[in-house]
Amino acid sequence: MRKGKIRGVRYLTFIAMSVVTIFLLGSLVALAQGGEHVDVVTVKGVIDPLIAQYVGRGIEIAQQDGAQCLVIQLDTPGGSDGPMRGIVQDILNSTVPVVVYVSPAGARAGSAGVFITLAADIAAMAPGTNIGAAHPVGITGVITGTMDEKATNDAAAYARAIAERRGRNSTWAEEAVRESVSITAREAVESQVVDLIADDLADLLEKIDGRSVSTAAGERILATKGAEPRQVSMSLSQQILHAIVDPNIAYLLFTIGIWALIAEFYHPGAIIPGMTGAICLILAFVAFGSLPVNWGGIALIVLAVILFILDIKVAGYALSVGGAIAFVLGSLMIFSPFAPSTPTMPALTVSRPLIAVMTVLIAAFFLFALTAGIRAQRARVISGIEAMVGATGVATSDLDPGGTVQVKSELWSAVAEGGAIIRKGERVRVVAVEGVRLSVTKE
Repeated sequence: MRKGKIRGVRYLTFIAMSVVTIFLLGSLVALAQGGEHVDVVTVKGVIDPLIAQYVGRGIEIAQQDGAQCLVIQLDTPGGSDGPMRGIVQDILNSTVPVVVYVSPAGARAGSAGVFITLAADIAAMAPGTNIGAAHPVGITGVITGTMDEKATNDAAAYARAIAERRGRNSTWAEEAVRESVSITAREAVESQVVDLIADDLADLLEKIDGRSVSTAAGERILATKGAEPRQVSMSLSQQILHAIVDPNIAYLLFTIGIWALIAEFYHPGAIIPGMTGAICLILAFVAFGSLPVNWGGIALIVLAVILFILDIKVAGYALSVGGAIAFVLGSLMIFSPFAPSTPTMPALTVSRPLIAVMTVLIAAFFLFALTAGIRAQRARVISGIEAMVGATGVATSDLDPGGTVQVKSELWSAVAEGGAIIRKGERVRVVAVEGVRLSVTKE
């Protein structure tokens, strides 16, 4: 009996030791492989505050999870100055190597993208991409005068400082700002603006393997060959907000919100149009907070709505024509040439086809509503005592000129129009109603 207990204890001890051994071996393997991955963030579109948060979060994750490096896949026309500088600072102060990879083929690192690429520990481009054109611009074009000189000098000094920090071609960096030069991937490598050309992410990781880079934490030698790429995605809220911070989406949300609220006002209690309109307008104004909005353009769109509504109440189409003109002008001006300038923001406008489609749809809706209103005003009344006009009946007494008639199976006091005499039994037609007395003529 005692031997059986001893065997049981030994058996349990063996199982426990086996579990512990497996756990320890698994931990050692995990530790050994923990650095054999790279984190990847994908930046596509305008550089805005949400993109800056996304890149900053990617750098934090890469620093915490032991990634060999963070790869920023970049395709941007430019963006706001503040978020761009925030990204550059995060890259320069990162303790994990940051690789900026302009990809895929056809992508660009324009305007603000130039500064971000220059700041990378390793800068790479895919074939068929380009970099440059970082001259200071306003929201819808090149700025001029004293503001142009100040913005240009500031941006040129910033680009030159970043390039010198990373040992890149500072002369070209300054030319990209002052002369808006733009070069291909091959030219960028030859000019020492970027370090290499890579066909894809796997090719990039193989080519940078073994390279030594200087980070805020000291020298690091990359071991990226065969490393696992781990995509760092935006949070759902960031994805939604970044999607609406687009001139076309913001414009669409604003116009849909206005029309939905108008529908709610015309049909109180419908709820769904009002709720939809409120949500769309709130999202539109959230987007406007990150975009260079011209409130004069907003005012013209609101004026167009007022003119369309008023034209429903009056005869004619003049107000609708004025409303269409105001709507088109407001749509073209909604992102204004008078908004504050920035050295890195690309021109922002609403798509011309989208403006045309929205104008046609809105004008068609209000013209339909206007035509329906005019038809309703001209239609014969079909209810109430006024509906008696045009009805026929028979005289139940002589009308000389007054008497009685039977119309629609009811007996009415009536008078012959124009003092005529209508005999009992003759057919009559109602031509007018005066109070409760009918004015009739002989049918």
